[in-house]
This record gives sequence, C-alpha cells and structure tokens, in this order.
Amino acid sequence: MSYHMNNEETRRGLKRKPPELDREQENGSYNMNSGPYDRNALPSGWLDCPAQGQELGYIIPSKVPLGESFNDYIPSQKYTPKQAIIQQRVLGRELGLVIDLTNTTRYYPVSDWTKEGVGHVKIRCKGRDSVPDDESVKKFCDEVLDFCSRRTNPKKYILVHCTHGHNRTGYMIVHFLVRTESISVTEAINKFAWARHPGIYKQDYIDALYMFYHEKKPEDLVCPQTPEWKRLSDPEFHGVAVPAVDNYGDIPQKENIVRDEVLTNDDVLGEPIPSNQLRTMQDVCYQLLKLGTGGRGRSQFPGSHPVSLNRDNLQLLRQRYYYATWKADGTRYMMLITFDGCYLIDRKFLFRKINMRFPCRYSNGSTPERNHHYTLLDGEMIIDKDPHTQKQERRYLIYDLVAINQVSLTELPFYERWKLLEKEVIEPRNMEREGLSKSINPYYRYDLEPFSVRRKGFWLLSTVSKLLHKFIPQLSHSSDGLVFQGWDDPYVPRTHEGLLKWKYPEMNSVDFHFEVGAGDRPLLYLFERGKKKLMEGDNVVFKGYASDISSYSGRIIECYWDPVEHYWVCMRIRVDKSTPNDINTYRKVMRSIKDNITEDVLLNEISEIIRLPLYADRIQRDIKAHQHMVSSRRK
Repeated sequence: MSYHMNNEETRRGLKRKPPELDREQENGSYNMNSGPYDRNALPSGWLDCPAQGQELGYIIPSKVPLGESFNDYIPSQKYTPKQAIIQQRVLGRELGLVIDLTNTTRYYPVSDWTKEGVGHVKIRCKGRDSVPDDESVKKFCDEVLDFCSRRTNPKKYILVHCTHGHNRTGYMIVHFLVRTESISVTEAINKFAWARHPGIYKQDYIDALYMFYHEKKPEDLVCPQTPEWKRLSDPEFHGVAVPAVDNYGDIPQKENIVRDEVLTNDDVLGEPIPSNQLRTMQDVCYQLLKLGTGGRGRSQFPGSHPVSLNRDNLQLLRQRYYYATWKADGTRYMMLITFDGCYLIDRKFLFRKINMRFPCRYSNGSTPERNHHYTLLDGEMIIDKDPHTQKQERRYLIYDLVAINQVSLTELPFYERWKLLEKEVIEPRNMEREGLSKSINPYYRYDLEPFSVRRKGFWLLSTVSKLLHKFIPQLSHSSDGLVFQGWDDPYVPRTHEGLLKWKYPEMNSVDFHFEVGAGDRPLLYLFERGKKKLMEGDNVVFKGYASDISSYSGRIIECYWDPVEHYWVCMRIRVDKSTPNDINTYRKVMRSIKDNITEDVLLNEISEIIRLPLYADRIQRDIKAHQHMVSSRRK
C-alpha cells in the first residue's frame, strides 16, 4: 500500500510524472479561453460549499482544504489542512490519514498534513464528467482497509476529499460501503447523502454505480438537484434553467451476456488487472495453496492437474475410495473471490476481473452480512447450447473449494471441501437470487452476470455405466471422458498423480508448441526441465485447417494420435495456454494410448472394483446418507 507519513515518494520508488494539464497549470500556461492561468484561483463554488460532512464509520467526506497560498483569495472562513485537523479534533476525531482524489497538486503542499502526523495518499481522479476508473476504486478501498488494519488508536479517522467532497468522494465511499458492508447501492447512496447532503448529484456517477454492481436503479430514485452554491458559481449553469427535480428513470440495462453472439471456449472474459497487481494476486493464491511466495516456478499456474489413466495407475481405484465425474471439454479457470470482485485465473496464471456477487452464508432470509473475501475456487468454463433453440450460455462448473475467506482448505479431504462448496458458496447465491427474483426493484441483477455458476456433480463408481451411457449423451456441452477423484484426497497443487482422467481413446491428446522449420518442415516441441525439447520424428497434419501452416507457428496446438497413419492430428489451437506439455505428461499420454483402456475394459474393471470390501461397505453407507438427506429436505 502507498500509505505513508511523509512526502518521500521518490525514495520509495513512487516518483511519477504529473499529467500535462498539471504541468501547464503549474508553469502558468496561457489558456485561450480564460486568459493567463492563476494557480491560486479558488475552485468554482468552493467558498459556499460546506467544509465537511458527518462521519461514515471512520471516514469523513470533505471539500479540499486549501493551503496558505490561497489566503489572499479567501475573505473569511478559511479551511486549511491545519484547520481541518483542529475542527475534527474539537469533534473528538483525530485524523490519521487523508485521501486526496483531486487531479492536481496545487491546492496544498503534502507537508501541511505530514508535519502534523497525518498520512497522505494521492489517487488522481478526473472531475467533471469523468467517473473514477476501476483501478482507482480498488486502490481507494485497499488504502482504507490497509489504514484500518494498521490503526493502533481506534479513534483515528480518514478524511476523504475531492474538490467539493460530493461526486468523486461519494462515488468512492459508496463503492467501499457496498463492498465492506454488503449493502445495496441504493442503501449506500442514501447513507452518503445523509452524511454529506445532498450526496452524489451527478447522474452519470449514480448510473455507473448501479451498472457496476448489476443492480437495477429504483424507478422512484431521484437524482439530487445540483446544490445552489455549485449552480451559482459554475459557468455551465449560467443562462440555463435548472429543473427543480431531475428524475432520470431507469438505467439502460447493458447485458453482459450477448445472447445472439456465437460463444466459443477461446473467448477472453473479464478485464485484465494492472501489471503491478499481478504479483500480489499470484502470491495470494500461492499462500492460500500453502506454496509460499518465492522460489522457482512461482509464476506457474498452481491448479491441480489430473494424469492419464493407464493400466498401472488404474490399480489406485482398488486402493483408495474414488468417485467419478464427467470430463467437460471447456476452459480451465481457477477463481479468486474478493470483496471488490472476482478474478478468473487462466492457465497462463493471468488474472482478469469480472463483476459477480458471492455473498457469505446467512440465515432467516435476510440480506447477507458480507461477501466472500479471498475465497479460491477451482473449476472449468463450459458453453451450454439448448438443442431446441440453439441458444448458448456460459456456465462455470466449480469442482473444488481450495480456500474460504483467507483460510486454506487444501488439507481437508475432498468430500468435505465439496460439501462446504455447496453450503458456503452455492447455497447463499441461490438463496439471494431466489429472494431477489421476487422483488419488484431488486438491489442486484444476477441475470446480468457474464455467466452462471454451478457445483459439478460427482457419482459413485457403481454408476459409471449410467454416467457414460445416459448422463453424458444428454449434456448441453461436449465431454471427452471421465475424471476419477479420490474421495479422501487433499488438494494437490500442480500434477496430482492420484487424480485420474480417462478419455475416449480417440480423444487422448498432447499440447505441443508448433513451429515451421527449414523447407516448411513442421516441428513439434515439448518442455523438459523448463526448456523446449524438439520431438524428432514426430509429425503432425492439419486436417481442415488453412493450407498455410506457417500461420500457426509459435502457437500451442492440441493433437491426438492417429494409430493407423502414425502421426499427430491437430485438433485445435490452444489460445488459453502459453506453454506445451511437459515430456513426462507426453509419456503418460502415450502410455495411456498404448494401454488402450477402452470403455469396455474400464467398465469391466470397475464392476470388479465395486465388489471389493473397501467399496461395497462405503457405497452402501453413502447411498443411505444420500437417501437420508433427500428425506430431510422433503420434510
């Protein structure tokens, strides 16, 4: 965090280049419309604007205090940084931090605060018609939370100011209230308006808040009238009749899911996070997975990977208790949930932010007290297609809960993590969504989220035949096999030798790095000890692809083995991956292909396994437990 008690940004590596506008202002540049720029001119409307509002928890909204260089322009009622500190002290509130949202440095020297022992944080936000960007909002929330975690004196407060302390200040504070108190946008806007009358008075700021949280703006919501002190001083209002009431009606609803668009697994979802946040987010995931934050390979995707089923590891099914699920042919993502949004984590270990709501568990049908914060999920994104209407919809299938609210669950057995996933993540969303569906003016619109969320199902080994012959054929998305999950296994990052995948023989595949060599010779590479390894003698064909294979050079291609022609066949370009499979993965796939565990072989083996005492007893116990659970729900 950039919280500091002095103005030595350069020493801390935070030296920044001021925007062009500030440089022009600070150099006294000439403006064609207004004449020579006066660096000490008062902000329009500042004199009559009330100095500060009421406290919101430990946050105090305020207009910008002006340094001593403005004294000659203020006839009375000066409001300097020192006076702001004294005024709050008289009210029993000791300031510990100031967050400055203005887009200039001309209003006061930072030393006016730091010499009084008050920290100062600058978050540049353009005013007028520019709504603060998402990165600035996140920085604001992080700074407030960081300050609160450092407070040794519970009476220390944060003064937040833009120029007048209403729109930018209100926008940031409303974001913080929604994220930390799990209240609706309407409630947060009203809380701010009570503390800093009349609240946020710009329509675009209010609309942006509702749009950001996918909430429908109430039809009876009235945007406050621009305060008189602002209207009388702002040239934009001169000669313009301002209505007594501005009723802006509904927000145009912007669908995040474009229903008529053709969806593919290669589509990129969410917004990228700034590069300076990436390392922090990666470290968070490593800590939740108990991998530490340093050492070799820290930037590698840490999610658990299954290994191909062969005749050797097939024997693990006899030694440990397993359940089965279908292997969806989708895109692998982990998901990190924080109080200010969610992040999809792809196989390149890059993070993209999406706006979705994950409330924590609550009772009595009331509004959830808070949202999840640092909950880590593992799953896959699939695209369901309705066979009748051909309508597509994205769905995130969650198959594991790695951490919940900063607590790692990796050492718990899988069946406990799977139960917690339903109870702590899925049920609260479903309860809230059901309640909101009955509301005329819901405070949140789940239907505007970019995809739906489901917990993936797991079945007893005794039902694998039904899974293959009845369930998979009825899926609305493609499946290329099965996954066998150890029911008592911990979560194992990266390669998990006990997590087994069986693919239909014709779908066993390897991801290669493809290049075109001399004479247009196709070259296939894998990784061995972190370095590219050329697979001499392996050939690949591109059936149904462009004739100019040079366009695929440098890409990761997924290929299956043609046992008759003895070459690899390109199935698809893997845009979600930046590295090929490791040589050990290749060997396991080749072993699986050689062993040729067909569906009949698999089912015959499982029919013997489930008669073993290890399975026979536990299967009966699990069936009874399931029947009891269903019976309890019906009562």
